[in-house]
Amino acid sequence: MPSAPTPVTDTPGGAAAGGTGARRPVRRFDPLLYGPFIGLLLLLAVGTALNPDFATWDNWMNVLTRTAFIGIIAIGMCFVIISGGIDLSVGSMAALIAGATILMMNALSGLLLSSVAVVALGMLFAVALGGGFGLAHGYLITRGQIEPFIVTLGTLGIFRAVLTWLADGGAITLDMTLSDVYGPVYYGSLLGIPIPVWIFALAALAGGLLLNRTAFGRYVQAIGSNEQVARFAAVDVDRVKLLTYGLLGVCVGVATVLYVPRLGSASPTTGLLWELEAIAAVIVGGTSFKGGAGRIAGTVVGAILLSVISNILNLTSVISVYLNAAVQGCVIIAVAFLQRRRP
Repeated sequence: MPSAPTPVTDTPGGAAAGGTGARRPVRRFDPLLYGPFIGLLLLLAVGTALNPDFATWDNWMNVLTRTAFIGIIAIGMCFVIISGGIDLSVGSMAALIAGATILMMNALSGLLLSSVAVVALGMLFAVALGGGFGLAHGYLITRGQIEPFIVTLGTLGIFRAVLTWLADGGAITLDMTLSDVYGPVYYGSLLGIPIPVWIFALAALAGGLLLNRTAFGRYVQAIGSNEQVARFAAVDVDRVKLLTYGLLGVCVGVATVLYVPRLGSASPTTGLLWELEAIAAVIVGGTSFKGGAGRIAGTVVGAILLSVISNILNLTSVISVYLNAAVQGCVIIAVAFLQRRRP
């Protein structure tokens, strides 16, 4: 007896539309996907209304320049959090890298090397040292089977203590001659845009391509979604995790390269709470704290959004500037609440 014909549906993707008959999922508005962008636009409007100086080119460039340090670190942190990890030591790591780099450059300045060569070597040393610290974290986490929270909490204290010992409780200051040569890395500009902003933009572009257009980026997301399934799919989980922490260390090194010429010194307070700001930027940008999903574009917007909040408080008298951290904390809690309710 012939079987009954399959009914034709009028739903999109059904037989009437030439599809397979499967219903397409209804897309819902996800506040974590568009929320950071909408929030930033609203903040820009509010800031402009409260103080006309907020909308000036110089102020915007100042905000982006100050965002560059945290933003670059947040890009690396995004990979780590998507993979299901965390790093609490990036602020202390940046401080130790800055101090070690300054000491190294001061030592080389007495040799027969030009100041430009010394600064170039110092920059390479900072990036390499950051990558080395990151790989050390990854090795302890993967091979040592220690939780990322414990490893990076321990190195947070180690890095800060070593810098304090090197500085003898004070500050490590860059030689004035080297400072004059190094200064344009932070204070210089290209086409009217500060150098740190260009580096931030390039880091964001590279991070986005790496996360969304390469096998490594897909592996990072797969591990964060379900590590056991990723292992069954023949993904080298330990190697990918190792590389994510190494990438974060490189990002910390690059951020430190840009930060050192700003003040020309490193002290026990350098990079204080940078780790919390970087993690906040990633979470506010829509990355799931549980791992598995995240966007570099959202992380960049999250970093800028937090800086804009601080800038508005500095330019207006709506509330005290001392409550800046409280306002940022409320934003982080609100985003975390939305993540719990995310379908």
